[in-house]
Amino acid sequence: MKLPFDKYDYIVGGVIAALTTVFGEAWFLFALYLMFQILDWLTGWYKAYIKRKESSKAGLLGLLKKLGYWIAIIVGFAVSLAFAHLGKMIALPLEFLNIIGWFVLASLMVNEARSILENLVECGYNIPMFLIKGLAVTDKLINSKADTIFIKEERK
Repeated sequence: MKLPFDKYDYIVGGVIAALTTVFGEAWFLFALYLMFQILDWLTGWYKAYIKRKESSKAGLLGLLKKLGYWIAIIVGFAVSLAFAHLGKMIALPLEFLNIIGWFVLASLMVNEARSILENLVECGYNIPMFLIKGLAVTDKLINSKADTIFIKEERK
């Protein structure tokens, strides 16, 4: 006897398998980033609604900007992959470049999370300040670590 949720299990399992195939075992980070983008778009729309500044043109530009961020992530991972493989081919240690895509993703995730919180604050929500400041510190740490890694490698 088939239970009604069997179809649901197959669909969810198939989606997770597809995401794992495309994004690897860290697929959930990409899904989380997409969720952040959706929440940012929704809270931005709500902020515009409250302030009576709704604009379909601004909404479209916001969606195009988010698409551009996905392009930046793809480029970051493509550059990482390409140069790591090129390094192997020419016997140059470029494996450290595998982190470029991850730094791009981490930086953009922090950016989206901060934007969500800023939108909520502007809508009148009382957001804990430690969360806002914590994300600012995280952003500085990510950028500082990226600078340290790439400057260190540049000097070699």
